[in-house]
Amino acid sequence: MIRGGHNFCIIRAADRPVFTHRTGVDLILALDQRTADLHTPNLKTQGVVIYESGQVKTEGQALAIKEILAHHQAKPIMGNTAIVAGFCSCAGIPWSLVEKVFRKKLTKETDLNLLVAREAYSRITREVQVPLLEGASARPLLSGNEWIGLGLLAGGIDAYVAYPMTPSSGVLHFLASLAEEAGIDVIHPESEIAVILIALGFAYAGKKTAVGTSGGGFCLMTEGLSLSGMAELPVVIVLSQRGGPSTGLPTYTAQSDLLFACHAGQGEFPRFIVAPATPAEAMKWSAEAVHVAWKYQIPAFILSDKTFSEGIYTPDGEPEIRAVAPLPAPSYPYSRYADTPDGVSPILIPPCAGEQIKVNSYAHDYSGITS
Repeated sequence: MIRGGHNFCIIRAADRPVFTHRTGVDLILALDQRTADLHTPNLKTQGVVIYESGQVKTEGQALAIKEILAHHQAKPIMGNTAIVAGFCSCAGIPWSLVEKVFRKKLTKETDLNLLVAREAYSRITREVQVPLLEGASARPLLSGNEWIGLGLLAGGIDAYVAYPMTPSSGVLHFLASLAEEAGIDVIHPESEIAVILIALGFAYAGKKTAVGTSGGGFCLMTEGLSLSGMAELPVVIVLSQRGGPSTGLPTYTAQSDLLFACHAGQGEFPRFIVAPATPAEAMKWSAEAVHVAWKYQIPAFILSDKTFSEGIYTPDGEPEIRAVAPLPAPSYPYSRYADTPDGVSPILIPPCAGEQIKVNSYAHDYSGITS
């Protein structure tokens, strides 16, 4: 459960790829006093605050949102429409473009929203100019979590299992929306412990599976992670970091779990870890994590953080996704942990007549019998 309180987002746009925040801001849209109090110190010298005149006392351009809503008998939620339209006017974005976007995105009570937006737009004067990209073609605009999800699909996952935990939840929501189209299973169990164990069960049954979590949830997965290492059951873990320790800070970002991902679980076993920083990297290395996990029968990690997972990006290039190489064929009679020159035992998917396919969390012999 995430408690209520001050909520805000930072938007930075440029005509080149941008992957970081700046301290200084050009525009603040303040719907309450706390927003103005907390963020005005970061306003640049030529920056502007657009604020709800009935709720906020500060300097800048006042917008009588409640008055506009009352005049058009509009719902309070349409105050968001008003403040965004005020921003567009202040930033010099043409009304024709604003109307086009609102008509596309506001599919309910569109005309009323546009009345509110038009009046708010007319009450704010332009103080900055956001240049239009003339002749630019439309490009995808997806969150980091969605780029990770596309990479998992490109890598050939058959299933995704997750308990919602900020900031990894977007992968779950995205893949759930595509499950039928993509032909994958998407499961939301009761806990992170159930998540990792279901994923390992899927792996035994031959389904390439990824899971998603954040710091506290991953803590609960560590015994299952060790099971993956000992039993040689492949799994891909999307670990999107947030502030810790414990439940920590669900609504802000951190990058402090790398060493934990490197050493989590008792004993020693190989693992594969990637930390993509751009959309193209996220798609490429998420696919690669699936390939590597199944080629070497190990756990693979995709490290993200709240800033990347929930940030919205256009692609920064065409990712190169390599084709999935076929797994080596086993020999018979089958031994799950057969000794091979490259140290990787071929996988046989059950059921297979006349063969025993035994995995084991204990130290074991070639056949999977506890030794």
